[in-house]
Amino acid sequence: MYISRAIEKRFLDLLKFFPAVAILGPRQVGKTTLVKKLRGKLTRESVYIDLENPVDYGALSHPIEFFNSVADKVIIIDEVQRKPDIFPVLRSVIDSNRWNGRFILLGSASPDLLFLSNETLAGRIVYLELTGLMFSEVRELSSFREHWMSGGFPDAFKQHQQSIRHEWLKSFISTYVERDLRILGLNTSSLDLMRLLQMLAAQQGGLMNASSLANSLGVSSPTISKAISFFEKSFIIRRLTPWSRNIGKRLVKSPKVYVRDSGVVNYLLGLSTYEEILKHPLLGHLWEGYVVEEIINSMGDDYNFYFYRTQDGAECDLVIFRAGECIAAIDAKFSPQPKTTKSMAITLQDLKPRRAYYVVPQNHTIYSISENQYVATPWQILRALKS
Repeated sequence: MYISRAIEKRFLDLLKFFPAVAILGPRQVGKTTLVKKLRGKLTRESVYIDLENPVDYGALSHPIEFFNSVADKVIIIDEVQRKPDIFPVLRSVIDSNRWNGRFILLGSASPDLLFLSNETLAGRIVYLELTGLMFSEVRELSSFREHWMSGGFPDAFKQHQQSIRHEWLKSFISTYVERDLRILGLNTSSLDLMRLLQMLAAQQGGLMNASSLANSLGVSSPTISKAISFFEKSFIIRRLTPWSRNIGKRLVKSPKVYVRDSGVVNYLLGLSTYEEILKHPLLGHLWEGYVVEEIINSMGDDYNFYFYRTQDGAECDLVIFRAGECIAAIDAKFSPQPKTTKSMAITLQDLKPRRAYYVVPQNHTIYSISENQYVATPWQILRALKS
């Protein structure tokens, strides 16, 4: 069963204006499925190249000749991170016969890990990120509880048998740390990488402290910092930076770190049922991570996202800026009736957001509990912010 993705229309629109469009995201997130589903909507015939297939990889041994032989067709190149030397060739080929939508590139790494391809193809390429399934994409198929439990990888989400989902996630993470990161250029021990991922899950939403993590693993701080950078650039973790400006207060400068997919977090923590999530001591942090990912993934590129924390301990989980203005301050509360907090009052005073929200799992409608402070679900907030 194909699940429609929110970026479909934007992807098809961008093909009309750029010679190359890249869809980036973690492995198994549905990039190939999405493009194959939309091939019928392309204005020209297309050719599909999978660089994990040795035959297809060999076809690009002489890339200019190959591209010239299909010069009138859309060329889809999957797992493009396996051949980073293709980008300078693409520039030459595009410039010699430029038409929009000529190349569709699918990759499992950010442009930073694709050997500065953004500079190589400046003005010729645009990037889209395909995230895990958002609740807005599956709400007709699932409750938020099931979505939070299974995560957003389509194969994991669709698998209702927990033991099979567990095996899928085990295989996914094993392949990621033992093979995928090596292909991208990270040579750290796979055992250390697995232990680091488990530690990050156990500190979901915590401040990044490379020295502390290094001491726990018995490796160097630079090794930890490099590994986390690769985790981030291959879409497995999110580093949320603190809002920082001179407002006369000492602010925390370290980023917060989240394992992005809730299903992966639950697997790494050994959580097999929703009831186990509810009993877990990290429940508040797990809800915070789910809320942060849902909101950021749903909002798009026109916004900037931070958290706010002073050295005195005042904190807000997520603050959203647009054009220099704070449009929302968001605090995740796994509680049916949250109360106003001193931290939110300080955030309101310092950042002056249009509105402040306490984010709860269930709520019939947004309601106010104090001046400019409201209680809402993540999806009610998204509707309010986009209206």
